[in-house]
Amino acid sequence: MSKKELKTNAMRILDRMKIPYEFAIYECENFTDGIETADKLALPHEQVYKTLVTTGKSRQHYIFVIPIEAEIDFKKAARAVGEKSLEMLPLKDLTNVTGYVRGGCTCIGMKKQFPTVIQRDAETLNHMYVSGGKLGMQLKLLPADLKKAAGASYADVIRNMEHDEEHTEEPKS
Repeated sequence: MSKKELKTNAMRILDRMKIPYEFAIYECENFTDGIETADKLALPHEQVYKTLVTTGKSRQHYIFVIPIEAEIDFKKAARAVGEKSLEMLPLKDLTNVTGYVRGGCTCIGMKKQFPTVIQRDAETLNHMYVSGGKLGMQLKLLPADLKKAAGASYADVIRNMEHDEEHTEEPKS
């Protein structure tokens, strides 16, 4: 397969913007979650991010790019985009809204440009990995370049697992 045949919409946009990136391809017939993808490619989990598509109370769609091991904090995420509340976009609507399939969804090159927020922790990474726009492909790029390509902003939008665990532990005697 030639490199030209491998190009996704996300890659074409990065090329047009002259943003450098690398890509990795892995065998994938069906949806695999980010952790399985990272493990298949032997990538550090903290550098691999997943793309979540949400809908606000206003019916506007919002995109959140968060670490694969993290969970979105809907209250923080809603505040970050000025909404009263958010919910996940129903999976049946994903392709129609974004142009991408589950497991191949990336914040670059969706059918329409939606407000996009990248978890603030990404700013400290040398590079990060996100879906390349189809199943079986990951893009490696600088967080600042992903932010630029997606027209995104940074905010803290994930659950604080250590803080949550502190409140759920049994009291110690």
